[in-house]
Amino acid sequence: MHLAYPAVLAVLLFCTGLYGVLARRNAILVLMSVELMLNAVNLNLVAFDVWLRDALHAGQALTLFTIAIAAAEIGIGLSIVLMVYRNRGTSDVDRLRDTAEATGPTGPAGPEDTAPDGAADATDPDATAAAQKAEATA
Repeated sequence: MHLAYPAVLAVLLFCTGLYGVLARRNAILVLMSVELMLNAVNLNLVAFDVWLRDALHAGQALTLFTIAIAAAEIGIGLSIVLMVYRNRGTSDVDRLRDTAEATGPTGPAGPEDTAPDGAADATDPDATAAAQKAEATA
């Protein structure tokens, strides 16, 4: 058996997975694309193990470890995607990134919406009550 056939198939699988990771917006499709990339690596490991006629079959053993890690990764990844979908209502990766950027270090409003000189914002009732209490004691 020639090494070129499984190597070309592995390259095609890896490129398909890479395209899926870079171009898709759905988180489940991104996870499936990562699995395609891992399967391409597994195919290369087994093909090179057969081609080199390794007595220890290290490529096949490493492939078993990769399959176990991929199974754990897909289980954890799908549970995260389901929780995000339940909380946000979408599994679109771009929308999740946009909402993560919208929340700043001080909360959803962000640091640019705070009032200057430590003055309380009129829309924040806790800050207004704290400012009134501070003025009353001063």
